[in-house]
Parts: sequence; C-alpha cells; structure tokens
Amino acid sequence: MSEKFENLVDLWEKSCEKFAENELFGTKSSGAWTWITYGEFKKLVDDLRGGLAGLGVAAGDKVGIVSNNRVEWAVAAYATYGLGASFVPMYEAQKADEWKFILEDCGAKVAIGATNGIYDKLKGLKAELPGLEHVIGFEAKASDPGSYAALLEKGAKKPVAAQHPKPSDIAGFIYTSGTTGNPKGVILSHDNICSNINAIHELFPFDPSDRSLSFLPWAHSFGQTCELHAMLSMGSSLAVNDAVENLVANLSEVRPTILFAVPRIFNRIYDGVNKQMADKPGAIQKLFKSAIANQTVRSRGGEIGLGAKLGIGLARKLIFSKIRQKFGGRLKYAVSGSAALSKEVAEFIDALGIEVYEGYGLTETSPIATANFPGRRKIGSVGRAIPGVTITIDRGVTDDAKNGEILIRGPNIMQGYHNRPEENAAVLMPDRTFRSGDMGYLDEDGYLYITGRIKEQYKLENGKYVVPSPLEEDLKLSPYIANVMIHGANHPYNVALVVLDKAAVEKWAAASGVATDNLEESPEVKKLVEEELQKYGRGFKGFERPEKFALILEDFSTDNGMLTPTLKLKRRNVLAKYESRLEALYKG
Repeated sequence: MSEKFENLVDLWEKSCEKFAENELFGTKSSGAWTWITYGEFKKLVDDLRGGLAGLGVAAGDKVGIVSNNRVEWAVAAYATYGLGASFVPMYEAQKADEWKFILEDCGAKVAIGATNGIYDKLKGLKAELPGLEHVIGFEAKASDPGSYAALLEKGAKKPVAAQHPKPSDIAGFIYTSGTTGNPKGVILSHDNICSNINAIHELFPFDPSDRSLSFLPWAHSFGQTCELHAMLSMGSSLAVNDAVENLVANLSEVRPTILFAVPRIFNRIYDGVNKQMADKPGAIQKLFKSAIANQTVRSRGGEIGLGAKLGIGLARKLIFSKIRQKFGGRLKYAVSGSAALSKEVAEFIDALGIEVYEGYGLTETSPIATANFPGRRKIGSVGRAIPGVTITIDRGVTDDAKNGEILIRGPNIMQGYHNRPEENAAVLMPDRTFRSGDMGYLDEDGYLYITGRIKEQYKLENGKYVVPSPLEEDLKLSPYIANVMIHGANHPYNVALVVLDKAAVEKWAAASGVATDNLEESPEVKKLVEEELQKYGRGFKGFERPEKFALILEDFSTDNGMLTPTLKLKRRNVLAKYESRLEALYKG
C-alpha cells in the first residue's frame, strides 16, 4: 500500500527515521561531491527549529528566504514547518524591491539570506518593514548573532519538539513571478502539497536507489513539491546542481536515475545530441536517424521489420549507450513540467532509452494536476488527472469545438491568493474548481493536451486566432535558433523575433564561407533562418507561419528580464525592448 502523509512534518519525520543511514543531499565543492545522510539532515533541522523558536517563531508566523537551492534551504523549510509557521521562498535573481514587497505582503517575521550580499540587503530593508524582526545569513560568520551557524548552536542547546500542523494549516506562500505587476502569493496548505506527494506515491515506482540532480528552483512549486518533498518522501537522494552551465558535466558525475526539468532543458539536450551527431561519419548519422525514427514508430504502437529491429539494437550498442553515458549512464526517467514539451523532443529522448513522463499543473494546483506515469502514458499529452483530481474543459470561453479552458478540481487547489479577493473570485468557482487560464482538450481516454495560454492568444486582422507558445517551441528545435518570439496581434500576419544560436551559426558560416562579422544583417544567415522557419514550421497552419523576422544575438534570460525564474517568456518585456524592430517588419 502506498504511503500517505498528513503534513510535511509527518513526511520529514518518517523519512528521516526510516532512511537515517541513506544519503540525502549531495553538494559539490572544489570539484568533489560530499553527501549528508537523512539522519544528519534531521539533526540540522532539529537544531534550527530550536534556534527559530528562540527568536519567537511560532504557529502562524512567516519565514521568508532569498536563496537558490542548497542544503540550508531545505533545513530552514522543514524547521519552519515544525513550528507550525509558513515558509515563503524567493529567488536570488529577483530585485530587492520584489523581496521587500513579498516580505511586507506576507508579513514575514524572519528573513533569511543565502549570501552575505543578500544578508546585508535584507538587513537594509528591515528598517522599512516593521513586521520583520530578524534577519539571518547562511554564510555570515559564526560570531554574528544573526548567522545560521549561531542559530544552530543556540537551537542545539535549547531544543524544541516538532509540532504536527493540521492538514488545513498553511505550509507556505509561493509568489508567482507574473509578467507584469507585483507577484501574487499563492497560499498552499499542508494538505494541498501532501495530496500531490500521496498521488506520486500511487503512480511512480521511485525508491531509495533513485537519485536526481536538482537544479529546478525549490522556490517554485514544481521543483519544491515534485523533487524536494517527493524525493525525500521516497528515501531517494538529491545532488544540488551548482550552476546550469555545469548541468551535463554534473550529470556524468552524479549519475542520476531521474531528471526533473522544464522543456527548455530537454530542448537543449535534443539540440546538443543532434549537433554532436552532425559531426559523425555519414554511416553513423544514418544509423542514428533511422534508429530514432523506427523506435518512435514502435513506441507509437506501430510494426517495424526485422531490419529495423536489428538497426535499433546496433544503435543502442554503438550510439545510444554512449549518449546516455554522458548523462551518467543510469538515467531512467525524464520528468517534464511547467510548460508543454514538444512531441518531437519527447519521442527523441524516449527513443534514446530514457522514459519521458510529462505532467501538467500550476503553482495554484500544488502543482500537479495531470501526469503520465508507468503503464499510462501517451507522448504528446500531459497525462490523465492524478488521483483525487478532476479535469473538465470549458469551451464556452474559447468558442471552439475542441479546445477550451482547463478547469481543475481537487485537494490540490490552493487556498487562494494572499490579499487578492478580486483575483480569487476570478479563478476560484463556488465549488473551488480552479480556472487555469490554460487552453487544451481531453481525448477519448481522458488524456489532456495543452494547446496554449488563453491570455497569450491573439487575433490577426483576418480574425484568425493564434496561440504563439506551442509554435515557438517547434521553431526552437532548429539548431540555429536559440530562442524566438512570435508577434502579430491586430496585424495582417505573424512576424518573429529570432535569437540566433551564435556558436552554431558561426560554425555553419565558417563551413559555408560566409562572413561572421555581422550575423544579424547577413543575407546568407537570413536565408538560412528563413529555411529553418519553413522546415520547423511545416506543421503550422498558413496564417500561423511568420512571414517576416528580425535577428538578434542577445538571448532571452532571467538576467535581462526576458524570462521568469522558471524560464517562461516575459512577452511584455521583450516587446518593450524590441517592439520597434518588430513593427518595422510590417512597413518594409
């Protein structure tokens, strides 16, 4: 019988007792990985809980934190839960005025800073936030009374037993990084989050031998629930990735069995493998492509001949095994969420021998609402409703015979947005069904397919509706396109802002005898991109295809404000910078 948890303290206590000797968290320092066990983690949580209690943290209080993933983040979270308080995570990449807004909005009593720089900034905000009584620094010197080390020492001397919150008590606030305005605090109860964890236990056969390389932010619902809480509940281990650019190298060292990621990361894997194969001899390329194609036919339930089967077997031995070795050689599952994954990318990774499981949800749904899982999987879909959850489609808001707004009902639905009664009324129906704002449809077997975001949908002058994000995901499969945004609201046709993959285009240019001094204006590069847009947009409807485009080299990122911390496109920010270039395409 699958495990059931009533609250996150219950989850933490059971796992730390049952798996006390198992490795839990791995961290990299000076090129080497070190691990702490569940038992060692429990001691840290116990000590910090005592330290926080000494600061006066009690049931109903809020503890804010500005930190990337690290062991101390998890220690602080479970210590907070054990006092009946709520944990409020923020991103290091956010600006100080956002930290201030969140700390003030939630009424945080304590704020924790990951680095000394953040610690100092939070101390600077304290005078402007009368409700903020204490600031703690993870890396502050032990002699500093506000340091993490000092708090651990105080807590060890004066321990406090863990409380067990009621299921309805608030576990945390997760502030969604909206594309405009101030972020909204999504209030999640222990029952909200644990309903997701309990469903994962019913659906997935993870166990203590499983390991992940954790790089999705725990400040976001997907990384926090699906990886941190879920993996800990299974007795599994998590290596904390130090930097995204080190991801592939760290995969080979950590040798994970599970990779939790968003489509952008899987797209990079797809692109990287294809670029690597492009440098191989023609015979190897041919074997690789035919094996991928034949394995995809087989995965879809089609029949393949003996020659195709032998080709797959040979490719597995000569090619696929070496590719998987770069990811550590043990990777069994690729779990994708946060946005729709291209079917082509999913089938590609699956053909390599890494099973792809795509799910769907939002921060407001804790986050999982639907999932593919072993024995119940359709690539291209985001799966069926998880246990206890119901999905319905409201086609009245789209006036479409097939696609409508996705409505979600279940124990995973948030308690509401903090201090946002009007917005709560807009998304929470009287029976607490949640209006997702996402567009999709259910097939005859109950599998959900995402077709876009209703707010992103726009109308061309001819009255045709365009949902840009799925189109952009297809175009980003080109090895020469790092990113793209499609634009066309109230215009006669679509245009695109294309971010060139500089390294790939320069390599192509060198091989083609094309000058590389001004890639954005090069006629040859423009011709290349035009062909790529046609190739990867071959499945588009005629009115969906971008008829003109502009080229840039600066990628969209969190640093330049073009992406949210969960790597979703901030369209308004991109338009604010590049609208004149896009509008000029309609005049030329």
